[in-house]
Amino acid sequence: MRWSLCISGSPRRRKRIKKERLSSDIYYLRRMEEGDLFEVHAIERVSFPNPWHLSTFRGEIHNRPISTSYVIVHRLEKRIIGYIIYWHLQDEVQISNIAVHPDFRRMGIGESILKQVLAQLEEGGARLISLEVRPSNMAAIKLYNKLDFDILGIRKNYYHNPQEHAIVMGKFLSQ
Repeated sequence: MRWSLCISGSPRRRKRIKKERLSSDIYYLRRMEEGDLFEVHAIERVSFPNPWHLSTFRGEIHNRPISTSYVIVHRLEKRIIGYIIYWHLQDEVQISNIAVHPDFRRMGIGESILKQVLAQLEEGGARLISLEVRPSNMAAIKLYNKLDFDILGIRKNYYHNPQEHAIVMGKFLSQ
């Protein structure tokens, strides 16, 4: 079953209603498990030109307490629609990977999940959240800007396939 919503009215109103309807009662976060890896890896392969290996995800699951890996589960379809992985070291957090399946993009899920994780990390004492992003990934950059991430620097030749620098973005949390 595919979830869809048809609403008449202005495009701005449709977008607002669509985001309101797609709240946490439609999807939820839970810890990533070994049994999730094939679904997670499938999302990774359709999301990035140079995807992580399955063994990398497996390593993240077993690298507790440093690494935290969550999957985003769609309640109605009972399937994984995304994931987020980050490392929490003292008061700093590095988001190492985040993706939402293409069928569920542009619905506010990534933004909602990031807000939820950022709030949880702030409560846990994190003071700085950082990540790397390809300059060509304009959708992600726009989202991070919306969530008040700033450009902290550039990592030259960080990505390959295709070769690109990485924009290092960060957000300082209030304490």
